[in-house]
Amino acid sequence: MAVSTLDTHALFALGDLRAKLVKLFNERFIYVTEQNPEGLYMAEIDTDDALVVDDKQRLELKVGDHFRAAVLPSREGGKLELRFREIKLNVYGLRDYAFVSVPEGDGIVFRDGHGVMLVFAAKAQVQEGLGKLLKAVTGKVAKWRKGELTTFKASE
Repeated sequence: MAVSTLDTHALFALGDLRAKLVKLFNERFIYVTEQNPEGLYMAEIDTDDALVVDDKQRLELKVGDHFRAAVLPSREGGKLELRFREIKLNVYGLRDYAFVSVPEGDGIVFRDGHGVMLVFAAKAQVQEGLGKLLKAVTGKVAKWRKGELTTFKASE
């Protein structure tokens, strides 16, 4: 039988990470990317059209029907579960995410195995060069070689 717990350290560390995600969703235009050996997937979320719900009691963030982030118990003491459409990602510790800031906005890059997910809050809607911008933001902390994730510079 699997025992799942949420220890105090995970509660504070992952709860703080969830709070930083909530702060990103205060901007109007959010870009979410998934990059893995198969390629790059990008999507835009307009927070004026999607209801943003910050449930502090349950340590959960929901954005419309598309995005969800929640701190949940796990065998390791806790995890931050991210869901975006069909993409599901679990963040367990400090080495699994990095904060990124560029003149166009701020973001968080999450690592999961051989792929990464970027949640990027743009200061203004990106009209041109979206793929180039989002790859450059991700490239600040994640390096790819021959389709393989070779380096990830975590923030903490």
